[in-house]
Amino acid sequence: MLRLVGSASALLLGVGLLVCGAGLLGTLLALRGDLAGFDAGTLGWIMSGYFFGFVLGTYLSMPLIRRLGHIRSFAFCAAAAAAAVLLHPILIDPWAWGLLRIITGVAFVCLYAVIESWLGAQASMQERGRLFAAYMVVNLVAIGIGQLLLPLAPIDSFVPFSLVALLTCLALMPVTWTRVAQPEITGAAPLPLAQLWRDAPSAAAGAFVSGIVMGAFWGLMPLFASGIGLDSGGVAYWMITAIAAGALLQWPLGRWSDRADRRRVLAAVALLGALSAGLLGLLQDVGELRFGLLFVYGGFVFSLYPISVAHLMDRLEAETLLAGSGRVLLLYGAGATLGPILAGASMKALGPASLMYFSAAALLLLSAFIARRLQLRDSRVVHPGHFMPMVRTSPTAMEMLPEAQPEAAE
Repeated sequence: MLRLVGSASALLLGVGLLVCGAGLLGTLLALRGDLAGFDAGTLGWIMSGYFFGFVLGTYLSMPLIRRLGHIRSFAFCAAAAAAAVLLHPILIDPWAWGLLRIITGVAFVCLYAVIESWLGAQASMQERGRLFAAYMVVNLVAIGIGQLLLPLAPIDSFVPFSLVALLTCLALMPVTWTRVAQPEITGAAPLPLAQLWRDAPSAAAGAFVSGIVMGAFWGLMPLFASGIGLDSGGVAYWMITAIAAGALLQWPLGRWSDRADRRRVLAAVALLGALSAGLLGLLQDVGELRFGLLFVYGGFVFSLYPISVAHLMDRLEAETLLAGSGRVLLLYGAGATLGPILAGASMKALGPASLMYFSAAALLLLSAFIARRLQLRDSRVVHPGHFMPMVRTSPTAMEMLPEAQPEAAE
């Protein structure tokens, strides 16, 4: 394991710096936009721009890498991302921020695709699961560290944006320094969305609703935390609490899904997430209890997407898994584009607590849909998969999983 991680250390360091900056930027923009006088509805539209760009980037990343190669693509997109970040405090306008968020979304998903496709080519099929786990640990730790950087400078200054741009530029150094050979780009068998819906409707619905809830979380949860009286330091610890819960509870919930009908686990996780979201909205002012409810909520909602992907792996043939992962991520991105818009409109009309009620409603609908699917009693498993902890990423992350390789089915 140490040898494997060591050989990929430059790429892991690069993605760690990148994700650290991205984690800080999302929280920073919600608070800075609120300070600039943008209402919750406007911020919802702005934040959805990132995920719209994210969806666009899933189509643009592979053609870009084929044209420029991995290192030049990474440098190109890092420059675009850093420039977009630095323009935010210069162009304090909702339309400008919306466009910059789209550019940032495209740039970051292309950056993730470079790293993930490169990492996937570095390990044998037997080692890819461990490499994937190390990659996800780096992601979650980096997101948490990014939140800790928030109180280092005043929100209304240029400094936090400069820090994000600095981290993005620093990510270039280990990636361009590495002597690891760049991989060849290969294609995957296509999978239309209609076929995905026929083969794995619960996975498709889980990914879409996960996108709605997590898009609202990343875009508007800092605004909710500020609205219940937390300062910038408090907002940082609020976000870290949810992220830490996602990191800690994914494993037990995932292992549970490996031992049971994954749809039942997905329905239960959605239902419990809905209950914790509703209670958090009701008890938002009750001292330390709200942090406990947030921990429970974060643990459940962070687990929705990886359990959905594991269910997808159960239902698809090995040769369509990579294409299926791209389609599921597309559904996630579509949901994440829609989530901040709807949640922002709700918060504008009804106040901060409506963010949690909105999330609760979405999760309840998902739980009800899967319960209905369970009544059909179709428990067909084509290609048994295993749970792996995940955060939002690019379709090429699946290349690191041995279960996604056609040879694994033989």
